[in-house]
Amino acid sequence: MFTLGESHKYYYYIGSTDMRKSFNSLSGLVVDHIETDSTENRVYLFVNRRRDKMKILQWQPNGYLLYYKRLERGTFKFPHYEIERGLIELSYTEMIMLVDGISIINLNKSKRFSSK
Repeated sequence: MFTLGESHKYYYYIGSTDMRKSFNSLSGLVVDHIETDSTENRVYLFVNRRRDKMKILQWQPNGYLLYYKRLERGTFKFPHYEIERGLIELSYTEMIMLVDGISIINLNKSKRFSSK
């Protein structure tokens, strides 16, 4: 069951990730971020070098949950980021588009009303 929603914060780990990594290795890649911030409602996206596989690591109160997505054709399209390693925050909409294989390059967002 895909239990992700707008209440979560999404982070894309920049750099290619070995898809043989599992829970401990992936959480180790973002350990600095996990130590400084609460792990609650945080979701991390990792993509391989060919950009055709994605792992999504989610913390739940009783442990990690790992999703794995492989595209049969095409690649995940990310904008070019200036930093070589680190985390980029994504919106829920951007994350859903990426999982569906939709490019978020040159994504123009219209200003919408927000009560916040």
